Amino acid sequence: MCKEKKRIIINLLALALQRERERVIMVTMEESPRSPEAKLGLRVEDLWDIQEPQLSPDEKFNACFESIPVSAFPPPPSNQEIEIKSDATLAEAVKILAEHNILSAPVVDVDAPNDASWIDRYIGIVEFAGIVVWILHQSEPTSPRSPSGGAANTAAVNGITSEAFGLESASTTSGNFFEDLTSSQLYKNTKVRDISGSFRWAPFLALERSNSFLTMLLLLSKYKMKSIPVVDLGAGRIDNIITQSSVIHMLAECAGLQWFESWGTKKLSEVGLPMVTPNHIIKVYEDEPVLQAFKLMRKKRIGGLPVMDRGSSTAIGNISLKDVQFLLTAPEIYHDYRSITAKDFLTAIRSYLEKHEGAFPMSGDLITCNKDCTIKELIQLLDHEKIHRVYVADNDGNLEGLITLRDIISRLVHEPRGYFGDFFDGVLPMPPNSRV
Repeated sequence: MCKEKKRIIINLLALALQRERERVIMVTMEESPRSPEAKLGLRVEDLWDIQEPQLSPDEKFNACFESIPVSAFPPPPSNQEIEIKSDATLAEAVKILAEHNILSAPVVDVDAPNDASWIDRYIGIVEFAGIVVWILHQSEPTSPRSPSGGAANTAAVNGITSEAFGLESASTTSGNFFEDLTSSQLYKNTKVRDISGSFRWAPFLALERSNSFLTMLLLLSKYKMKSIPVVDLGAGRIDNIITQSSVIHMLAECAGLQWFESWGTKKLSEVGLPMVTPNHIIKVYEDEPVLQAFKLMRKKRIGGLPVMDRGSSTAIGNISLKDVQFLLTAPEIYHDYRSITAKDFLTAIRSYLEKHEGAFPMSGDLITCNKDCTIKELIQLLDHEKIHRVYVADNDGNLEGLITLRDIISRLVHEPRGYFGDFFDGVLPMPPNSRV
């Protein structure tokens, strides 16, 4: 038998063996009592094992995650697809978000035809924080430099990211401003579609079911997306929404698997973490107005920051973007929302949460780890606390750095040269009046 025929036969046998291994693994996954996330980890485990031995660990991770479609990502445990109709009022939208204990949901255009594509079916994603910012904007004095149109609308659908809101220059209002506004006809009658004027994406950036895990991980890390809708093109609707929290949980469920342990048992310093040093941590001091914290989060496009003790390197708590909701829901806060300090804001949140246990996830506490922590321990901490960021501190509580989920993912996978190609070509250009 000639060498060429032998080579072909060997390759065919190797391919058949690989497919049989994959079939056995898939059967095992279906029969296993493991969680969907753990089953997904087993699939990565098998791919890790069969990848070319000459590949480096980093290249193996890329190859494994590129081989798995996002359609394999487990749906939310509740299996509920919460959507908000475009003709719902702001009051109704807030009620839906609160009842399901979620911070955002896609908005369906009630005027779209039944056979509409997903781009025509959805007008965007509305966020609890965005609604609060829109309400805040209603107290702002109108001026040529602070238009009440597109920029204000954009914030409501994209979160507190628009630069149209000068909260620090807001005019003085009475202490019961939010009480009056949320009971007003404006709040009760304004429709969700009325505050959705400008979008950066078309109407938001989404993945198809056939896109890979690698694409998803890169969008969450390098391209700083908070969550990624996955669309079923055939059905013309969102099939799943992959959040940072769900990715953390998936990784945590992989503890014990070879591919995870080979990476997860490394100490933070071994993989170049933390990436953010103490001098570069964006922070506020305890005696500064809490609106300064939200202004910084908006300006720097970050999800949270520590509240520092004046005159030291220790932090007394953490304020995150989702805490903006308490400006609307907690009476102890919204009465004095313009003058309340960061420290008093944290105290008011903790008091409010103690009275409404279970209604909201805990907030305000500063979660830390030490520099000798391993990646595995860090992921398990993030998963247990349901957070996306953790501060590195020494034994005396002095901050030594900051680590986010995006930093962790950036040490797990890397973007190959030219990887996205024309991926972003389907994204509509930003409208002229958009400030996102």
